Amino acid sequence: MKHPVDVHVGKRVRHRRWMVGMTQQQLAEAVGIKFQQIQKYETGMNRVSASRLWDIGRSMDVDVSFFFEGYEDGEVENAAPAAEATKKNGDLLADKEALDLVRSYYAIPENQRRKLFDLARVLSDAA
Repeated sequence: MKHPVDVHVGKRVRHRRWMVGMTQQQLAEAVGIKFQQIQKYETGMNRVSASRLWDIGRSMDVDVSFFFEGYEDGEVENAAPAAEATKKNGDLLADKEALDLVRSYYAIPENQRRKLFDLARVLSDAA
C-alpha cells in the first residue's frame, strides 16, 4: 500500500522535473539510476531514500524541503478524505497542460510576466 508521504514526495519530484523540462531518463542519468526507478518514485510505489532525494534535489536545483512543501501534519490520518478531494477537484500537479503553462509562464521575462499575471487576475475576476 502506498504511503501518503511517498505519494506526495513523488508528485513533487514529477512537478519539479516537468518545471525544469527534464525527462525521466535525464533525471535518472543525473542521479545514476534507471528511469524506471524514477517512475516508481513519482507514483509513490517506491520510497525515495534520504540520500537519493538529496541527489534528486541537487540535480534539479531545489532543497530537499521542496519535496515536502504542501504536506500537512496529520495528512496521513486524513488520507482518505484528501484522496476524495483530489479526485473531486483534480490534481494540478498531475495535469501536464497546467505544468506546461507554468513552465512557459516562468520563461517569460519578469516585467512581461508581471503584466500577464495582472491581466489573468483581471480576467478571472471578470468571469
